[in-house]
Amino acid sequence: MTDQRTVFVPEGLEGERVDAGIARLFGLSRTRAAELCAEGHVTLDGKVAIKSDRLLAGAMLDVTIPRMADPLEIHPEIVEGIRIIHEDDAIVVIDKPVGVAVHPSVGWTGPTVVAHLVAAGVRISTSGAKEREGIVQRLDVGTSGVMVIAKSEYAYSVLKQAFRDRTPEKTYHALVQGHPDPLAGTVDAPIGRHPKADWKFAVMPDGRHSITHYETLEAHRFASLLEIHLETGRTHQIRVHMSALKHPCVGDPLYGSDPVLAKRVGLDRQWLHAVKLGITHPETGEWVEFESSYPDDLKHALDVIRDAH
Repeated sequence: MTDQRTVFVPEGLEGERVDAGIARLFGLSRTRAAELCAEGHVTLDGKVAIKSDRLLAGAMLDVTIPRMADPLEIHPEIVEGIRIIHEDDAIVVIDKPVGVAVHPSVGWTGPTVVAHLVAAGVRISTSGAKEREGIVQRLDVGTSGVMVIAKSEYAYSVLKQAFRDRTPEKTYHALVQGHPDPLAGTVDAPIGRHPKADWKFAVMPDGRHSITHYETLEAHRFASLLEIHLETGRTHQIRVHMSALKHPCVGDPLYGSDPVLAKRVGLDRQWLHAVKLGITHPETGEWVEFESSYPDDLKHALDVIRDAH
């Protein structure tokens, strides 16, 4: 999609540089105007103009302005690997594969859960910001497993409040390096943005209250399989808290995992999976639980760890 604009250069812009004149005529930034010139979208009396050319009064200035893509726009797309576990009039529960974001965001150009549901004809709630309508919880792009999305407006409001009140039970399994001591425990440590990396989080004194409960299911030579229950739902919470214990998730270099071990087990993402979600159904009031089994890459990595001597 483009905007085509053609004007005769007014006398007041006689002698101005082309990029400066375009910026003034069309309300664009000087940088954007220069980009249009560099991309060949500007002509003066039918000849392609460069940004430093000078305008002549009465000359015909023709500018093609490609519309900038909205990074938050939803483009319906069937995403291979997303499995619907349960669907009724109020909710849809899915098994999210790795490499899929829950909703569009600035800087993300890959597949999303929201785009898949739209393409699949699943009507979801229109509550919430446009790009994340119906979303009441999230999983990281690199985390797989079970999650719920609201279909009705009533379900959205009930579930959103439930997650605020921490009544849903979120159970994760994580394969972490080494052996946590004690084998079961609670991490109560505030999480905030990392002071030196915008995309990373860390335990910070002024961070948000964050609580993670864990227990060891299996202890092996190089790693331990943990069951984790979240009391709060901060971004990267499990990954940050395990890293703070000096037991990062296997395959998670952002938070300090050993790349040699990750390569040995064949992982290029963190070993972290949302295995179970329990919620009070927003319309029936019944307690319901949904489960997701380990995907193939995590199964393989765990088998390698189990067989290591």
